Amino acid sequence: MIRPCPVPHPPRRRFFRCRLFAVLIACLLPLALIGCPGDRDDRPKERKRPTVPVTIARSRTATVPVELAATAHIESPAAVAVRSRVTGTLEKVHFTEGQEVEAGALLFTIDPRPFAAVLARAEAELARDRAELENSRRELARYTTAAAKGFVSAEQADQAATRVATFSAAVKAGQAAVDAARLELGFAAIRSPLTGRTGEVRVDAGNLVRANDETPLVTIHQMAPVHAACTLPGRHLPLIRRHQAEAPLVARIIDPANGSTPLTGTLSFIDNTVDPATGAIRLIATFANRDRALWPGQMVNLRLLVTERPDCVVVPARAVQTGQQGPDVYGVNTDPTVAVRPVTPGLAFGEELVIDRGLAAGERVVTDGQLLLADGVSVQERTPAGAPARPAANAEKPAGNTP
Repeated sequence: MIRPCPVPHPPRRRFFRCRLFAVLIACLLPLALIGCPGDRDDRPKERKRPTVPVTIARSRTATVPVELAATAHIESPAAVAVRSRVTGTLEKVHFTEGQEVEAGALLFTIDPRPFAAVLARAEAELARDRAELENSRRELARYTTAAAKGFVSAEQADQAATRVATFSAAVKAGQAAVDAARLELGFAAIRSPLTGRTGEVRVDAGNLVRANDETPLVTIHQMAPVHAACTLPGRHLPLIRRHQAEAPLVARIIDPANGSTPLTGTLSFIDNTVDPATGAIRLIATFANRDRALWPGQMVNLRLLVTERPDCVVVPARAVQTGQQGPDVYGVNTDPTVAVRPVTPGLAFGEELVIDRGLAAGERVVTDGQLLLADGVSVQERTPAGAPARPAANAEKPAGNTP
């Protein structure tokens, strides 16, 4: 018996195919609409970086001094510890502590009466010896004449000559004693050996002072001029000597009382040896110090001007940052956006820095606000006085605006 073949149901299959096709169209149609360009503006937009307010400065050319910096201490060219040269009672102090005195000014008086008495006795003894000498000379003249005529012996004449020689020596010794006594009397008045400023008085009037005592009566320091002594690395010695041979080198110290006014002096001494332990050379600069701004023992910052470099490109030092590739600055384009510019910094010049390579004169750089910057970020310039920020580009100002 032959079975009949099952009859397919084409209408049902077509139904499922149509349904699957409709689902695919429903899924793909939104994607097609999103990909097609149109007038609708409801697609997501790219997010922009915010504008960063910064402070901007222009690089410029300048003649930069080549200076060597060092810490120096002020020294007095002359300092004298005043001591008594005689022993006696201190009678009077003729100055006040801390007073400036001239060379030869009377400082102390030691009781002069004992020295005056010694001088008087020495002068009396000298007068006696001179009288004896005159008498012996007259006797010698008489004995010489008598010996020639045979009235006295030659031995008596020789004895008279010996007495003349003896009293001549006594007169010389007496004169020396008088000079010594007069000198000691002069030492009773102690005078300043130099012009300078006195320190603390160590002995009061009424005390006994001894000759050449270990404790000085007072110490005097010369205040004008003064020396500023410092040490610099020995590698700078050839440079210093070369320019010192051309002209005296200028040294500058910032006045502690007025920081904007430098004190100017000249290099006056270069030591004859380099310290083998430290490799440093000792230098001394001399300053007039007429206004007494510098004080012996004071520590100061000294800058030695060696030479000058013309036409250097300089920027504010705060514009130079240290990045991953080394020193760089943020240069400001006309957009206004910024770009990282690698640079090679050179000498420091006050609050500015020399740029040896990487920047030209007249270019604008960011000096404040670098923390939020990156390549291509837009910036706005802010004024130091707090005025409203303005674009960093060189846009023309509207008519009637004041800066």
